[in-house]
Amino acid sequence: MTVSAPLHFADPREAAGLAAFLRRLLHYDRAAAVRLQAGGGAVAVFGRPPSFEVIAIRTARLADSVGLDVTVSAGELLEGVEESAGKALVPAAVTGPPWAGVLPPRTGWQRVGGLPSLAELRGAVGAAVAEFRSRDEALPEERRTRAERDRIGREIWSRTFAGTGLPLRAAHAAQSLGFLPPVPDEELPVALYAAGPWLRLRTPYGSVALRDVPTALTVTPGDAR
Repeated sequence: MTVSAPLHFADPREAAGLAAFLRRLLHYDRAAAVRLQAGGGAVAVFGRPPSFEVIAIRTARLADSVGLDVTVSAGELLEGVEESAGKALVPAAVTGPPWAGVLPPRTGWQRVGGLPSLAELRGAVGAAVAEFRSRDEALPEERRTRAERDRIGREIWSRTFAGTGLPLRAAHAAQSLGFLPPVPDEELPVALYAAGPWLRLRTPYGSVALRDVPTALTVTPGDAR
């Protein structure tokens, strides 16, 4: 059952991009829910892959201006995406998880300086993945437990890029969700923004946001829409 008229995208590629994002979310959580907010000729889709502890945001341009704010099953939304037709059927609302009620702010974002280059972001993620695998393989059998692996993961992925407050897990999430595709650096502008306790890593393919970050950051006026 749908809760509104179909969303008609400005370009079929927008529907394909949304579908790819939903597939990646479902890879990490088959029961994932997403919150949709549409208005002003665009729709923003918010999800929270549990492995990364961030809120992921994928936006898409719409062919017309519609108003919508609803939390739905990511799987059911994916089933309703018609890529070739450039539209999506919005399924019935579900009871939203707690994170869906605490989304990043829409305004007040300021750009944070010191973000490493795209190549450095990818390199840091790759090095962290290799370190985790190496340390996991080195564990003696009696310590090869979920708790120990989680401890190692928390230690590695909570490290931040110097001067930015951005944890490695945010860059890892962006890469895993397809927001940092393998294209030449100059073709993919990447920026970091802050608003109160929130940080947002933004690329043309999507954003990841997280809260409760250090506030002593170097910021300049900017817009993270």
